[in-house]
Amino acid sequence: MSRVKAILYALLAATFYAINVPISKMLLKDVGPTTMAALLYLGAGIGIGLLSLFNIKDRENSERLSKKDLPFVIGMIVLDVAAPIFLMLGITYGSSANASLLGNFEIVATTVIALMIFKEAVSKRLWAAIALITLSSILLSFEGKDSFRFSYGSLFVLAATVFWGFENNCTRNISSKSTYEIVVLKGLFSGLGALAIALIKREPLPGILYIGAALLLGFVSYGLSIFLYVRAQNVLGAAKTSAYYAVAPFVGAFLSFVVLREHLSWMYLIGLIVMISGSALVVADTLIRHHTHAHQHTFTHTHDGTTHTHMVTHSHDHNHYVTDNRHGHHHTNRELEQLPGALH
Repeated sequence: MSRVKAILYALLAATFYAINVPISKMLLKDVGPTTMAALLYLGAGIGIGLLSLFNIKDRENSERLSKKDLPFVIGMIVLDVAAPIFLMLGITYGSSANASLLGNFEIVATTVIALMIFKEAVSKRLWAAIALITLSSILLSFEGKDSFRFSYGSLFVLAATVFWGFENNCTRNISSKSTYEIVVLKGLFSGLGALAIALIKREPLPGILYIGAALLLGFVSYGLSIFLYVRAQNVLGAAKTSAYYAVAPFVGAFLSFVVLREHLSWMYLIGLIVMISGSALVVADTLIRHHTHAHQHTFTHTHDGTTHTHMVTHSHDHNHYVTDNRHGHHHTNRELEQLPGALH
């Protein structure tokens, strides 16, 4: 799949997910938060499972998950049980617009986890973006006209983004495998896990119409979103895909304003501006291309009075960037192969 197509998939995944927050806010009046999380994932698993029946060729050409993928699959499922429950609690106790914008903190969590655990390189531009997004998250975590008042709803949303940050890195390690299999497993098992917790908490089951609406929402906002996200992640990687996914909170906030008529305070607007600045830096950072140039060099030297030539093949691993007025490389030389006496 081409890079442009992968970026389009990431943006579509973000747009589909953005529908979740304002619609969930409306359904949570009649559906418990844990039950809601369960229905969203079950809708994703069932919906994508049905879609796979019409894409037999695509399914057969994809590599299936194996035993070595089991730790990442288990981690993905467990984290996907916890994250949406915390998100639904955050929406219940806070505004859906705040939840949408705070969702961008997932970029920070994903990047830091990728750096600390999976040893991915993080540029100075990305660190600056992380600082801005963290600042905006702090601003959005406080409410009140005359003084700051900590919002527990915001805390729940931030916890959800950390869980999803870990989950993104788990999924990244299996993203080359069958997308249908990943989404179905993620949806069904995460949904059943959340449903078991809902039953233990004795949350009342909603009416059939609300169950149907939640399942349909889950298919669109979770199923299609996850499917496209995994496909994009296989090409772009965890950090870059989450960067393009940053448009989701802004789409969600806009929908909250239009659909739910939620009030946007000055603190909200300040946080939005800071969040946009940080997200712009993250997206700009994804324009950096990492690739390798292979070169052959010949050089002449003397052994025991005889001059002869060696040819050395080596490569440059470097970050490549292109802007309107700049084109540069940052090189790290690595000798790959030496062919002594090739041109004696």
